Amino acid sequence: MFIKKTNSKTILCIVAHPDDEALGVGGTLIKHSRHGEKVFLVILSLGEGAKINKTDKNYKRLSNARKWSKLAGVNLHKVYKYPDQKLDSVAQLNIVKKLEKIIESLKPDIVYIHHPNDINKDHQIAAQTTLVALRPIAYHKINPEIRCFETPSSTDQSPYEFPYIFKPNFFVNIQDVWKEKLIALKSYEKELKAFPHPRSYKAIEALAIKRGSESGLKKAEAFYILRKIW
Repeated sequence: MFIKKTNSKTILCIVAHPDDEALGVGGTLIKHSRHGEKVFLVILSLGEGAKINKTDKNYKRLSNARKWSKLAGVNLHKVYKYPDQKLDSVAQLNIVKKLEKIIESLKPDIVYIHHPNDINKDHQIAAQTTLVALRPIAYHKINPEIRCFETPSSTDQSPYEFPYIFKPNFFVNIQDVWKEKLIALKSYEKELKAFPHPRSYKAIEALAIKRGSESGLKKAEAFYILRKIW
């Protein structure tokens, strides 16, 4: 059960695939929701084709995303059916226009995106198109804080050198929501791997402990603040 407090902030998370949000920013989104903030999730790529039938993998991925969102207290706002691992085959302006409409409608205070230099091409495009949609434009007057998150097996596999390196400058204490993060993560259990894969339960906890130790906490999720206006 979530203990809600009064708060007017609107949070938006835009990811390439179902499970990216659970792995990279799950604890933080749960914490936002627990504090009474409105949290919205947009997923760009579910898989090939416009139709989803109940027997295929894409339907199961959508079902998993819905289950995770419900457990996390997150509004699954929109799921697009752009081709999985082929976002580079889609005209980026098409994605940008759709994201602009969502941003103008929700008017988020904070937006979570993939790190632009993730090794996964879909993650790169999801981040880049979101940044284009979030560029300061006089007519929409929306300038949310932009926080980049890390995705296990993607962010960590980028070259460990400038400009690719993920160097966090903001940490969120997720010790108090760790159990909720794990419970929600089970929605994607079939997507998880055996240790020592970075997307195993043990490795995910190890990363949380590592980020916590870097910030004087027991467990944390780490972010790079790309833009913040005060």
